Amino acid sequence: MSFIFYMLVGLLSATFGSLVGLGGGIIIVPALVYLGPFFLGKEISVTTAVGTSLAVLIFTALTSTLTFTKQKKIDFKSGWLYFVTSGPAAMLGSYLTKYLDTKSFQIYFGLFMLLMAILLILRDYMKPLNVQWSIQRSYTDQQGQTFTYGYNVIPALLIGFCVGLVSGLFGIGGGSLFVPAMVLLFRYPPHVATATSMFVIFLSAILGTITHINFGEVDCVMVLGLAPSALVGGWLGAKIASLLSTKKLMWVLRISFLIVAFRMIWEGISM
Repeated sequence: MSFIFYMLVGLLSATFGSLVGLGGGIIIVPALVYLGPFFLGKEISVTTAVGTSLAVLIFTALTSTLTFTKQKKIDFKSGWLYFVTSGPAAMLGSYLTKYLDTKSFQIYFGLFMLLMAILLILRDYMKPLNVQWSIQRSYTDQQGQTFTYGYNVIPALLIGFCVGLVSGLFGIGGGSLFVPAMVLLFRYPPHVATATSMFVIFLSAILGTITHINFGEVDCVMVLGLAPSALVGGWLGAKIASLLSTKKLMWVLRISFLIVAFRMIWEGISM
C-alpha cells in the first residue's frame, strides 16, 4: 500500500505542480500530513513533510526545467536574477519552519493560497500596470502571438526573496507567489512565467533541502519512494502545459489555489 501511495502522490503532485508552476508541494505536504498515518502507518510532522516535499521538488523541477528548456519557454536571464535572492531566502524559510506548529502552518498555508487565488481572479478585472520597465523581453507562442513583458532589477530581487522564503517555509516551491507576480506585475505570458518559475524552484529547492537535511527534517525513505514517479510527473506536466491555452492555464491556477486554500484553513480551524 505504501508503494501505491508514493507512486500516486509523486505522480499527481509533480504533474500538477509542473502544470501550473507550483512545484508539486501543494499536494505532497497535505498528503503526507493527512494521509500518511493511514497509508504509511505513522504520523508525519509538518516540518518533515515540508522538508521531504522540498527534496522531491528537486526532481520534479529538474524534469520540468529540462522539458521547458527544449520548448524554449524559460527566460534564463531573469531566472538567474530571481535566484540571487530566492536561494538564500529558501534557506531562511526552511529554518523558520521549525517554529510553526501544525495548526498554525495549515492556517497560514491556506490564507496564503487564498490570497493568491483572489489576485488571479481579480486579474481579468484589473487594469494592467502602466509601467515601462527598464528591461524588456518578448515571447512568441505556438499560435504566433507575440507578448511583450519586462521588469526592473530591484523589484525582481524582492520577488525572488519572497519566492524563496515561501519555498523553504511551506515546501511548495514558491510558484504560488512567483507565477502571479510575474504575470500581474511584469506581464509575463503565463507559459513563460510557469517555465521560468520551475527553473528558479529547482535551484532554490536544492538550497532549501540542504537546510532541512541539516535539521533532520527530510525523510530519505519517503524521498526515494516519491522521486521516481515525480520525475515522470514533472515531464508529463510540462507536456500538458504546452497543450493548454493561456486562458485555460489561468483557470487551472485559480481553481487549484481556491481548493487548497479552503481545505487547509478548514483543517487548521477544526484542530
